[in-house]
Amino acid sequence: MSDPVSIGLVWLAHGEGLPLPRQQTPGAAGLDLAAALGPDEVVEIAPGAVAMIPTGLTIALPEGYEAQIRPRSGLAAKHGVTVLNSPGTVDADYRGEVKVLLINHGPAPFVVRRGERIAQMVVAPVSRVIFRERETLDATERGTGGHGSTGR
Repeated sequence: MSDPVSIGLVWLAHGEGLPLPRQQTPGAAGLDLAAALGPDEVVEIAPGAVAMIPTGLTIALPEGYEAQIRPRSGLAAKHGVTVLNSPGTVDADYRGEVKVLLINHGPAPFVVRRGERIAQMVVAPVSRVIFRERETLDATERGTGGHGSTGR
C-alpha cells in the first residue's frame, strides 16, 4: 500500500458536525461523502430528476492529483440513484465546495437527508500529457476497430 496523500479540508458552516470523509474498510478505494443539508432539510429527487447536493467541505488536493466523485454502489443497486457526471472531477486548483450531482433512475422518489452518504471520492494521480502531431500512427493488431470490435 502507498503512503497516504495529505489533503487540506475546510468545513463550510453548513457542513460542520459531519464526519470526515473516510475509507470505510482498510481495502476501500473511495472515501464516503455525506449530504450537508440543514437538520430539517430534505431533498426529494423524483424519478428522472437531478439534484445538486452539497457536502459542506472544500479541499486542497496536492498538485498532480484529482478527486473523482463516483456513485455509491448501494444507492445505485437499491434505488437507481447515481452520480450524473460520473466520475465528476475535482481538480487540484479548485477551492470551491465539493458538490454531488445525483440523478434518480429508479421508479420511486429518493429522499436525501443530512449526513446520508451520497457518493464516494477517489483520489488519484493525474498524468501530464503532451500531444505530438504526426502524419500517421503506428499500426496495431486492432487498428481502427471501434466499439465492440474486440468481442461480443
